[in-house]
Amino acid sequence: MKALVFDVWGDFAHFKKFYTTSSPLTFSFPPPPTVKGILGAIIGCDRDEYLKVFSRDKCAIAIQILKPVKKIRLGLNHINTKGNFWRPTKKGTHEARTQIPCEFVKDPAYRIYVSHKEEKIFNNLVENIKTHKTVFTISLGLSELLADFKYISTTEFEEVKERETEISSVLPTSLILEGITFKEGYRYFKDRIPIDMDQDRIVRIYEDVLYESKGKKICAKIEKFWKGEDGSCVVFL
Repeated sequence: MKALVFDVWGDFAHFKKFYTTSSPLTFSFPPPPTVKGILGAIIGCDRDEYLKVFSRDKCAIAIQILKPVKKIRLGLNHINTKGNFWRPTKKGTHEARTQIPCEFVKDPAYRIYVSHKEEKIFNNLVENIKTHKTVFTISLGLSELLADFKYISTTEFEEVKERETEISSVLPTSLILEGITFKEGYRYFKDRIPIDMDQDRIVRIYEDVLYESKGKKICAKIEKFWKGEDGSCVVFL
């Protein structure tokens, strides 16, 4: 399987967890639907079509953390726009704005692995990323959190089954056969993330995943993984 490998990074990121509302928390890395939004922006898919163009039956994605995850909280001012106009000052019981504490990832950096069954779309992605071009501006979760990116390689990956190895990417717990080898100084976390979303933006598949927050590899015997020509081992979601 041929896969495009590229890095994406920024000053801040926010990938809202689906179970938080008034004080939004963030995932430590972009879930696959968010990555698909970035891919769609690069080649020019609009909001209503990118989830179809990069549907799970056509597109496979692996995500690797490159920098230690650091999270901070900042207050966001939400402007009162009820009645289709902005109240710059207090009026009656209405506030001009409300400050909401929001969690962000600071100095995020990720390596994305992408495979697509349609050669035209795959080649379009490769060309735009190689030449550092996008149709729409890319961001890390929120439109204000602008991102940069860099082409790494186009690499062949081979599927390997039932073997112990060190995985560079986020690892679904459902593929772990005999547990993991815990190492001193590593920080292991488990999270439940959306994997697949339909065009109505309804999540169809959730998955429990394991990751090391410093970006280190996870050693485990797993059901299947993909090994690249450069020796990297990842799991496509």
